[in-house]
Amino acid sequence: MPDLTETRRPLGEILVDEGIITGDQLQDALAAQKAEGGALGRILQDKGYVSEPQLLEAIGRQLGMDVVPDLGAVEPPQELLDMVSKMMAEVYSVVPVGMENGELVVAMGDPLNVHALDDLRFMLNCPVRGMVSDHDSVRAAIDKFYGTEKGEDLETLINEISQDGLMEIADEDLLTDIGQLTDLANQMPVVKLLNLVLLTAIGDQSSDIHFEPFEDSFKIRYRIDGVLLEMQSPPKSLSLPLISRIKVMAGMNIAERRVPQDGRIALNLGGREIDLRVSTLPTMFGESVVLRVLDRSVVSLDIERLGLREDELATIRELIAQPNGIMLVTGPTGCGKTTTLYACLNEINEVAWKIITTEEPVEYELPGIVQCPIRPAIGVTFASTLRSILRQDPDKILVGEIRDKETADLAIEASLTGHLVFSTLHTQDAPSTVARLIDMGVESYLLAATLEAVCAQRLVRLVCNRCKTPYTPTEEELMEINLSAEDVEDREFYFGTGCDHCKQTGYRGRNAIFEIMVLDQKLRELVTERRSTEVIRAAAREQGMYDLRDSGLLKVYDGLTTIEEVVRETIMIE
Repeated sequence: MPDLTETRRPLGEILVDEGIITGDQLQDALAAQKAEGGALGRILQDKGYVSEPQLLEAIGRQLGMDVVPDLGAVEPPQELLDMVSKMMAEVYSVVPVGMENGELVVAMGDPLNVHALDDLRFMLNCPVRGMVSDHDSVRAAIDKFYGTEKGEDLETLINEISQDGLMEIADEDLLTDIGQLTDLANQMPVVKLLNLVLLTAIGDQSSDIHFEPFEDSFKIRYRIDGVLLEMQSPPKSLSLPLISRIKVMAGMNIAERRVPQDGRIALNLGGREIDLRVSTLPTMFGESVVLRVLDRSVVSLDIERLGLREDELATIRELIAQPNGIMLVTGPTGCGKTTTLYACLNEINEVAWKIITTEEPVEYELPGIVQCPIRPAIGVTFASTLRSILRQDPDKILVGEIRDKETADLAIEASLTGHLVFSTLHTQDAPSTVARLIDMGVESYLLAATLEAVCAQRLVRLVCNRCKTPYTPTEEELMEINLSAEDVEDREFYFGTGCDHCKQTGYRGRNAIFEIMVLDQKLRELVTERRSTEVIRAAAREQGMYDLRDSGLLKVYDGLTTIEEVVRETIMIE
C-alpha cells in the first residue's frame, strides 16, 4: 500500500480548488484550529462553510475512496454481519455494506485509520475496501445491525485459542528475529484477543491495563476506580505474541526486550479518541507492559464536577482569580491532582489570559492553552522550561510538579513578578507541604509571601447507584473514625451489595475529597517562623479548614461513599 502521507493532498486545498470554500474561509478555519485544536473538517462544518455531504466527498477524494451516500438505507446480508463481529465493528469503527467481486466493502467512521483495513484484511483473510462515512452514522449502524448482541466473550476466545494452540517458544530470549516476532504479533488469534481486551477494559472505563508474565502464567489486570481486577488469564505461550503486538502498535522496537521502552497508541472507539501510553519493563519471565488509558470522554474538566462542596468551590474560584501567587495541589500519584488543575485552568481559560503549562507528559490537550512537554533525556526539565515560559509573556502558569529547589525558586520568582502559578507536590496533607518546601531549601519568608493555598486531595469510590442499600454500621466501624453510635444516630449509611454494573464491587465511579489550606496573616507568620507542621495544622483547623477525613465523612453522611473507603484513603493522616 502506498504511503498516503506522501501523496495525500491537504483537505483545505481540495475544498478551495473545488470552489466549495474560499481562501479566506480556509484561513479562518486554520486560525481556529491553531487556537482551539480539533479536526479541520469539523471546524469548517461547524462554521457553516461546508455541509456534511460536501465534507465527506472531499475526504473521499483526498483518500481515493468512494462515499457511502446513505448508510441508514444499507441492509447488509447476515453472513457479512457474522463475518465482521461486533467487536471488530466497534474497535475499528466500521460496518460491512456489501461484497463486490470477492472484496468486502466496509463503511469507515474513521477513514484516516488505514491500519484498520490492514487488520481487517489479515483477520478476515480476504480483500477489504473502505468507503468514507462519519462516526455518528457508523455508530448508529452498529447499534442497528448488532443491537444488544454481547459480542465475543473473552473466556470463550481464550479457550478457542488454547484448543487451537499457538507456536510454543522454547526460549523467548533467543527469539530476536524481527520477521518472526512480527509474524507472531500478526497472528489472527493474537490480534483478536488484544482487541477484545482493549475493548473490554476501555468499555469498563479502566485507567490502566496490566500485562504481567510470570514463571508459569500470564495475567491481565485492569484498574477500575483505583482497584485492580483480573481478567481471564491467557495461556503463557501468548505472552510474547501479545506483548509484541502491543509494541508493534506503539511503534516500539519489538526485538529489544532487555531495556524499558515507552510508546503511544492512538485509538478511535465509537468516535471517542483514546490515547494509550505504553510502558514496558523487563522482568525475570518476560516484559511487563502497562497501558495508561487517557480517555477524555470519561474525564470531566468541569470544576463543578470535581466533588467540591459549595463553600470549597467558592474558595477555589477566589484563588484561581488571583492575579499572582502560588496554588499547590498535593497528594500521592493517581489521586486526581492533574484533573483538578486542568479543571481550574479550564475555568479561567479566556482570550484575555495567556496560559502556558509544562507537563510530563501532556495528558490532555486543552484548546487555547500552550502546553509544553518535558523531556529530561535531552535536558528539557521543569526548571529549564519554566525559565523559557517566563519570557513568553504568560499570565497563568502550570508547572507539572515541583521536584527540586531550582523549580521551587523559579515558581516563587514567577509569582513575585506578577504571575499566578499552579503546581503539584507529593505530600500527605496540606500543612506538611510547608515543611517539604522548606526542606528543599526554599526561604520561609519567600514562601510565606507567595503561597496562596495548598489543596490536598484523595479519590474515594462512590457507592454504586444500582445496588445501593442502607445499613447500620457496626461499633467497630464507627470506632475506626472516632465516632460512637450516639454521634450518628440520626444519619443514614449506605453500601453497595454488588451487581453486574459495578463488577460485584459495590462501587462505581470516584469523587475527590479535599483539604484546602488558605494562608491568612496568622498562617503566613507561622510559615515565616518555620513553625512545626502540627502547629500550622492546628492553626489552619482553627480558621475552618476541614481535614481529609472530615471531608470524607461529609461524603459518607451524604450517602455517596462508605466508612471503609474513607478509612482506606485517609488512614495515614489521622
